[in-house]
Amino acid sequence: MINLPGRKRVVIDRVTPYLDGGRYPAKAVVQQEFEISADIFTDGHDEVAATVLLKHNADRSWKEYRMSLINNDRWVYSFYPEKTGLYQFQIHAWVDHFATWRKGLLKKYEAGQNLDVELHIGAALIEQASLRAPGKERPQIQNFIAALREASDTETALLAATSDQLAYAMFKWRDKSLVSVFREVPRFEVETRRASFSTWYELFPRSAAAEPGRHGNFKDVKQLLPRVAEMGFDTLYFPPIHPIGMLKRKGKNNALNAGEDDPGSPWAIGNRQGGHKAIHPELGTLRDFQELITEAQKYNIEIAMDIAYQCAPDHPYVKEHPQWFSWRPDGTVQYAENPPKKYEDILPFNFETEDWENLWLELKSVIDFWIDKGVRVFRIDNPHTKSFAFWEWMIGEVRREHPEVIFLAEAFTRPRIMERLAKAGFNQSYTYFTWRNTAKELREYMTELTRSDMRYYFRPNFWPNTPDILPPEISYGGETAHIRRLILAATLSSSYGIYGPVYEFGLTQAMPGKEEYIDNEKYELRHWDWKAYTRIKELITRVNRIRKENPALQDTYNIEFASCTNDQILCYVKTDKQTGNQLIIAVNMDGWNTQSGHVSLPVEKAGLPEGEYTVRDLLSGDRYHWQGATQFVQLNPYDMPAHILRVEKK
Repeated sequence: MINLPGRKRVVIDRVTPYLDGGRYPAKAVVQQEFEISADIFTDGHDEVAATVLLKHNADRSWKEYRMSLINNDRWVYSFYPEKTGLYQFQIHAWVDHFATWRKGLLKKYEAGQNLDVELHIGAALIEQASLRAPGKERPQIQNFIAALREASDTETALLAATSDQLAYAMFKWRDKSLVSVFREVPRFEVETRRASFSTWYELFPRSAAAEPGRHGNFKDVKQLLPRVAEMGFDTLYFPPIHPIGMLKRKGKNNALNAGEDDPGSPWAIGNRQGGHKAIHPELGTLRDFQELITEAQKYNIEIAMDIAYQCAPDHPYVKEHPQWFSWRPDGTVQYAENPPKKYEDILPFNFETEDWENLWLELKSVIDFWIDKGVRVFRIDNPHTKSFAFWEWMIGEVRREHPEVIFLAEAFTRPRIMERLAKAGFNQSYTYFTWRNTAKELREYMTELTRSDMRYYFRPNFWPNTPDILPPEISYGGETAHIRRLILAATLSSSYGIYGPVYEFGLTQAMPGKEEYIDNEKYELRHWDWKAYTRIKELITRVNRIRKENPALQDTYNIEFASCTNDQILCYVKTDKQTGNQLIIAVNMDGWNTQSGHVSLPVEKAGLPEGEYTVRDLLSGDRYHWQGATQFVQLNPYDMPAHILRVEKK
């Protein structure tokens, strides 16, 4: 006995998305195009048909949709998911004998051949399908049998054979015993729009005071909400807001010995006043924090919390659960290290503790606590130093009850680790954008993010700077570099963020020999003149408004690059298929010199107009009349280092 599906001739292969053999679901976004594809083929020259069956976890039944052949045996089904949640899909394919017959019939008709035998063959195929149909539908199908066998002329028979109604009936009542089914049932999760399109502003609440010399609080931040909203940000992110450890507290610029007035690093979490479920008293009360969340929502702003799973030496966990930490031979707890760096004020959890289950439950309860208080966005500090299994479990459990919650992975580490965190459930991820500075580097990196399987699970969030990172590019490049990197981050990725006041006020002084701001806000209070004007702030506001008004910038994966005769100019096109919104972005990557060149636009790939059209620069307001694929671009970095051109078709 041969135990093989001998009569099923169709092969289904290279299904996407299909992550790690189906272990992880792919990511999708509500009302944003999602594509399922596969290589589907058979032996010989018969026609093939294929369908996708979709089912939301809340649905009882599957819905079937026809796939389309693109080229070279690659089939695809694209759609715009209407609701969030977890979906499953199947791929079915079969030899379409009716389509094969009809194609041959038309060829023979065009060649002037006799069709009598062919029409009887077709009638037999229809008769077989009618037997598979329920009784009430058979008469309608059998009318076509008569039309083929009894037609008075060839043209009448052809009209019946090519009927759309007949084609649908033959599709519906196909022989399902001959249908090949892909061996697995892959999954994908449809998430909220904010998971894909978000604009982050980071500030330290303790530096939000209107007057110098005072510790800021949540009420001060509340006064800044109109300013943050006016600049176009929808996510306001705070470093940890918990009590700060007193033991081993760091001083200014990470000094080992803190002065009496040094506030310490917010990432050194916990003291006798509480830990991860408490608020630093000088920031305000829990009620103040919840009132801030409510007020922020009036401006369509989400408050994002930083969750750092680590403790100061005097965090209550250290005394209450010593088994959760690693102890050294001298009786002290192992503090965090990244040699040669030492973080004496921070104690990492030991994820190999025998009491791991209670540790996991407690850490999840921290997220649950803040969700209950109204937080829906979490930036996770250094997730790559914690167990992958923990993240997969914790995020899965949280999102099962709260699918709207978003987790951003702050992991600047090796590629495979960053990818694994994304697969484990993080909705967004920090990236290498911060260190990609040339046109070639950015083209290659964006191609990796948007054209490989990463597009199905890794959502990039581009940050030009962070409290930990002052890249040389903006340290040496000043205002022009700040504007250039802002435009790149905001137009290459649909999610981006800035470490706000430092960026908009253009601070560039680094610690000697380090890619880090001097007089770092991580270790001291700062005072900002929130009413001060800077050109950088003006451009931030303008670019964020452009992002909101142009759907083409609300998707990371719709990018097509143009070639240029000058390698100092990076040019790319972004298109929103639903609205037809199209933008052409050109950026001068040289921060000191005017650069010009001819760009060759990807007219066909990007769907650009082939004839004459107008483009309007959304940064300057200037209009240009273009025709064809090749255009001249010239950019003075001191005037404006970029064009953001909207295509305005006649």
